[in-house]
Amino acid sequence: MFGSPNVSGVTRIIYPMNIAVQSTIPAVEQELGQVLCACPFSYLGLHKATDNKGLVLRVWRPDADDITVIEQPSGKKLGNMQRFESGLFELHLPRRRKLFNYELSVTSEGGHTFRVYDPYQFGQYILREEHVDYDALHRHQGAHLITHALNAKRQVKGVLFRVYAPNARSVSLVGNFNNWDGRLHPMASADDGVWRLFVPGLTAGDLYKYEIHDKDGNKLPLKADPFGTYSEQWPGLSSIVHDDSRYQWKDSQWMKQRGELYDKPMSVYEVHAGSWRRKDGNIIMNYRELAKELVPYVKKMGFTHIELMPVSEHPLYESWGYQPVGMFAVTSRYGSPDDFKFFVDQCHKAGIGIILDWVPAHFPNDDHGLVKFDGSEVYEHPDPRRGWHPDWKTCIYDFGKPFVQDFLISSALYWLEEYHIDGLRVDAVASMLYLDYSRNDGEWEPNRNGGNENLEAIHFLKRFNQTVYERFPTAMTIAEESTSYPGVSRPLYDDGLGFGYKWNMGWMHDSLEYMKKEPVHRPYHHGQITFSTVYAFSENFVLSLSHDEVVYGKGTLLTRMPGDDWQKFANLRTYLSFMWTHPGKKLLFMGCEFGSWNEWNHHQSLDWHLVDDKDSPHSGVQKLVQTLNKLYKSEPSLHERDLCYKGFQWLVHDDYQQSVLAYVRFCNDGRPIVVINNLTPVVRHDYCVGVPAAGEYKLLLNSDDKSFGGSDVSAGRKFVSEAVEHHGQEQSLKLTLPPLATVMLKLK
Repeated sequence: MFGSPNVSGVTRIIYPMNIAVQSTIPAVEQELGQVLCACPFSYLGLHKATDNKGLVLRVWRPDADDITVIEQPSGKKLGNMQRFESGLFELHLPRRRKLFNYELSVTSEGGHTFRVYDPYQFGQYILREEHVDYDALHRHQGAHLITHALNAKRQVKGVLFRVYAPNARSVSLVGNFNNWDGRLHPMASADDGVWRLFVPGLTAGDLYKYEIHDKDGNKLPLKADPFGTYSEQWPGLSSIVHDDSRYQWKDSQWMKQRGELYDKPMSVYEVHAGSWRRKDGNIIMNYRELAKELVPYVKKMGFTHIELMPVSEHPLYESWGYQPVGMFAVTSRYGSPDDFKFFVDQCHKAGIGIILDWVPAHFPNDDHGLVKFDGSEVYEHPDPRRGWHPDWKTCIYDFGKPFVQDFLISSALYWLEEYHIDGLRVDAVASMLYLDYSRNDGEWEPNRNGGNENLEAIHFLKRFNQTVYERFPTAMTIAEESTSYPGVSRPLYDDGLGFGYKWNMGWMHDSLEYMKKEPVHRPYHHGQITFSTVYAFSENFVLSLSHDEVVYGKGTLLTRMPGDDWQKFANLRTYLSFMWTHPGKKLLFMGCEFGSWNEWNHHQSLDWHLVDDKDSPHSGVQKLVQTLNKLYKSEPSLHERDLCYKGFQWLVHDDYQQSVLAYVRFCNDGRPIVVINNLTPVVRHDYCVGVPAAGEYKLLLNSDDKSFGGSDVSAGRKFVSEAVEHHGQEQSLKLTLPPLATVMLKLK
């Protein structure tokens, strides 16, 4: 870092005597006037006079009529500066030999007078850093509040800006502090491609962007800070200086006890922050209001985690956050960074973990964003066959560039470090893994081995997972990966990608396809509902019923179910019960927990009126999900071996004619829970099922119970096994199978 912190946390900045100006004054004025100056510290600030008689001070203020120099900390006026026609000011100080600090009393063209510290008195100390943590690049780039110690008694606070633009001709800082005038704050370049400038007097809340000229001197659209941590909404879209250290966390106990979840319950409620619930007049709730309403609801429903669809800053609300521009900025649509930290804090206080959707696969081509950042492809791949996504009309990162990998990994670590996030769900992993993803023949180029794998992206994903788990061992990474790519959630030493978990898209697709068929047709598709157990333990799976299943004309979970309204609700109840008793962690999108009729619409609230009537079938589904979560957490057999083949055993998988499924879930000590699913609307009396142990069984759940909105057909009053061999078991018992229902029995 530049300088070293003293005991009070103040950064002491040491700077050398600046060299004399080598260029002529007319050349300096021309470069500054055209905003093409790449080394302003060589011209501006204090320098040795060319005649070796003292010092000369140069200030570039084309917006000023008059400037007086005031020495600090003495307050002594050193004189008025001479103004050249271009806007360059000079003051010759023949008796001065040593550098000193000063303020400028500036009188603008309109007659307004104000005092500022000249940024160019603070020397070229800002040009290089000795030790850069490239995995945490956010600590070195972007806008950082620092304090410069003038002496033991006087300090100057301001903001140190750094931005990577390796092919730019010039970069200037513009903002509300200089009337967005690119002439006033040219930044200094260095051979590492980073442009830097410390601006005294700036504080949290100041708006800024970068004015960049490409290598040919062409002015580009103003760019937001790629490492900015707070952003303005449309139409300004500016970055905002923010003090990350201001918030005082209260979740130390949660962070201390947070641990791996492989043998623990993990039930995730997926949420879109802008449409979960809205206030009167369809007003979007902010982070603090969500903390007040969403957190108690999730706790009441028994979910262990909230997964937020992307809250990284994104210009297009309709993208749901999946086209982010600010990879380090929480969207200001719902409040400030501190407001979001409060939301996370309240989640942790309630014992609820937070997972964020994170999008490293692509980014939009908005002018103020990353695209052609310095006139060249800094972030995106230059070849459109690899740098442009035809489906989403977005740019694809160039994963072969070290800086791009550093940028993305730094983003991941920033969310985990700064916002205490418990997990990152990585979006669209399949699109990263394959060069021919969504491309026809001739639209992609094979890798160096002749294959279709994106070797650079694979290397990046492995490095990402390795870095996350090294630095945050109790956090988790989750892949949304829709192909059969091997070892997504296997460790790196086993040639895996290193993710903690993978969404089970196969289970989702097959089970939904099965459930939407009329029961009379289900016997002919029995394999769709049983096939998932063939590969259930090949990855650390999360069973996901996400937002993608309730949009784009697909209908909702409820409307996809066949039959009349009674059958639709009964089908949904048994489907959710099947999901909660199937091996794997659980994820359910908001609104699915009470059986919404309408597809999700990001412009409006969920249909909460459906559960106003506590006796409605929607309230029944909601109560069922609450009960399933309670059982999932309280019964070790339903979660301890979620990811292990020893936790599951088929009892009945071939009764396709009656569409009945029966299986056992085991915990670590072998205690069984028997699950029987009747996937037809027919009541089946005296159904005999083998059980793994002798004794009396207790009814844990009947999804046809009246309290869930069912027909209240009883499965029986007492469930005692008999020494009658059935389904490969020495013991069996008989019970009534309610229609379109799931029954769960536990050995007493």
